[in-house]
Amino acid sequence: MLSELKELWKFRELLWAMVERELRIRYKNSFLGFFWSLVNPLATVLVITVVFKYFLQNNTDNYSAYVLAAYLPFIFFQICLMDSAQSVLGALPIIKKVYFPREILPLASVIANFIHFLLAFVVYFAYLFVLWAVTGFESSPFTWKIGFLPVLLLVNFALATGVAFLVSAYNVFYEDVKYVVGVALYLMFFLTPIMYFSETVYYALRARGLDWAYYAYHLNPVATLTTAYRKTLVPTGQIEVQPGPGEAPVKMFMLDFNWGLFWITVAISFLFLVVGYAVFNKLKWRFVERP
Repeated sequence: MLSELKELWKFRELLWAMVERELRIRYKNSFLGFFWSLVNPLATVLVITVVFKYFLQNNTDNYSAYVLAAYLPFIFFQICLMDSAQSVLGALPIIKKVYFPREILPLASVIANFIHFLLAFVVYFAYLFVLWAVTGFESSPFTWKIGFLPVLLLVNFALATGVAFLVSAYNVFYEDVKYVVGVALYLMFFLTPIMYFSETVYYALRARGLDWAYYAYHLNPVATLTTAYRKTLVPTGQIEVQPGPGEAPVKMFMLDFNWGLFWITVAISFLFLVVGYAVFNKLKWRFVERP
């Protein structure tokens, strides 16, 4: 694997050229350009907020900020996998004619989406500032916790890259992979605390004597990461949850950050990165055999 990394470093200029190409062609000849990448998450968050806050009467303060903090990392993960699934398969004619490290293809896709992800956070911080201004600058959302954001971004990038390597490699030989990934991501959206809170899962399972299931639920690294983003970006406060079956929703303080679950997520994410890269390098020599 070390030799592959050294070779990848030699081709770093090609990698950045392909990242630039990904960024240029995505919104070529469009008036809004990059902002189209924000339309989907912003529209989704708007609909979720209206439905849950006004139709279902969820009275959590700054509910939209909580949803957006969780949805942005999820949509980054989702788009990375969907884009990378076709990255190698779509470049097969070039692969069969020109040699270059094949891992550049999914990696360029992930890096391009990561740049959009970072730019989306600029918009998110502007949104937080507006919410802060609306409340009369009472409680600043810009706390020392934001300093933890680079760590979350690194773990998020490692997880997305590792899974992207696996998806892009296997999709060359089994095109069902991209459809399986699409269904899995659709289900993951509902199994990840985006529209609801991690605390909602905790109290619902504890009321049924299933405390262990809460920790099993967070073995999904995306679930733990979205919760970590929330606790990092949005000031800790009271959220509305339903403590038990048949009980009326009440406001409760958010749970403390679970470092144990986070370190498990770090281990899983970097394990995916190492295994994904190893599997990709094992299979990449067979890409040219695909008819």
